Amino acid sequence: MSTRRSSSFKDINLVQDAKNLRDSFNRHLHFYVVKDRNIATMRDFYVALARTVWDQLCSRWMKTREVYAKEDPKMVYFLSMEFFMGRTLKNTMLNVDVAEALDESMYQLGLDIEELEEMECDAGLGNGGLGRLAACFLDSMATIGLPAYGYGIRYENGAFHQKIKDGWQIEEPDEWLLYGNPWEKERPECTRIVQFYGRVVRNDLDQCKWVDTATICALPYEVPIPGYCNQTCNTLRLWAAKGRKCFDTKIVNNDDYVNAILGRNEAEDISRVLYPIDSAFEGKELQLKQEYFLVSATLQDILCQFKLSNPTCELFELPNKVVIHINDTHPALAIPELLRILVDIECMDWIDALDICSRVFTHTNHVSQIECLKYWPLDMLQRVLPRHVEIMHKIDCHFKSVINRRWPSDKNRFQRMSIFQEINEPVASMDHLCIIGSHFVNGVSIFPNKSFNKHFI
Repeated sequence: MSTRRSSSFKDINLVQDAKNLRDSFNRHLHFYVVKDRNIATMRDFYVALARTVWDQLCSRWMKTREVYAKEDPKMVYFLSMEFFMGRTLKNTMLNVDVAEALDESMYQLGLDIEELEEMECDAGLGNGGLGRLAACFLDSMATIGLPAYGYGIRYENGAFHQKIKDGWQIEEPDEWLLYGNPWEKERPECTRIVQFYGRVVRNDLDQCKWVDTATICALPYEVPIPGYCNQTCNTLRLWAAKGRKCFDTKIVNNDDYVNAILGRNEAEDISRVLYPIDSAFEGKELQLKQEYFLVSATLQDILCQFKLSNPTCELFELPNKVVIHINDTHPALAIPELLRILVDIECMDWIDALDICSRVFTHTNHVSQIECLKYWPLDMLQRVLPRHVEIMHKIDCHFKSVINRRWPSDKNRFQRMSIFQEINEPVASMDHLCIIGSHFVNGVSIFPNKSFNKHFI
């Protein structure tokens, strides 16, 4: 039986006094930014400072991973379309307890640390209460030492900036990644493949397979999330959409190179901007693809981690090791996606897979009024995710049998609680899907709790 190797970094102790931090800053300025102080800009100084803090951060990050690998705790996976993180530098300096020492070291170098903090752009990963709550959850879980992963999308552009030009309001993209992001680590070895469109085929045993799909790559970037003045540092993994092929000589030889580039750009539009305008069909479909892109890549990642950490465990043990939290309804498709993986790929019995899902998922609902419930047009869902529509129908059918057994005299209850509704056109309710597929549901305040209970229950 093999023994676990000792950590290569266990004897690395980073001294946090002003002198050592100043030396680290100079080293990063010279060997990472590759500039002398005489020609460096304030942005260069900011990057060198960020990398100095990054050194302190990575020590905790790696130690936390080692502890999780050794103890194999039950893990919380927090899925959200938004993470309103704010600026990272100041928060991280406070959390890893180097703020005062770095302030002193920058003063010794003739630099104002507050001016350097102002060089940082807000991460364009969220812009409202939903994203702020998600970011607070990540901070809180790290601070109390709760083993957790966050999952989201690495938007190339955040929410649009509104400006007044010549008396007119204009919108400009938030190019927060224009100068790079010193707080992330690309992980190309963990790239996942995400499918769209296609059709469903069945064999003689009624086993389903999703075929003839369009595929794109989900490239992960990791952001460390340190707890406040402790040794815990959890992870936020963000997915960027990438086309699967960069260059194909057959396409070039067939004079179809322009179409290939356009196709690649269309694939990468999925992570281009936070909340694309959904007034037109194309924008609404892009939002749907964004949401599925997040949950598909994430669930592949979660199951891969589970299998690596528990090589002798069956997937029936998944609820003992994994909790997947759906923040609002954007990641609702995680429920049929996990069922698809368990039934179609892992060949699990439908009832067993449904039981596992109901014990894995939890949900926070952010709806403040019934008019804000989230629906997807059924024809759009059928086109983009044909297998998932079939699975949602099976979930609904099973739920109907439960309702009829529990309330046999209430003939209208299932119609009110069903995933599938008729609102000018056939639609699927993501709120109902989350309620049916989760074992614990809460609202962010008393208003969504009351309104949703009145509507759904």
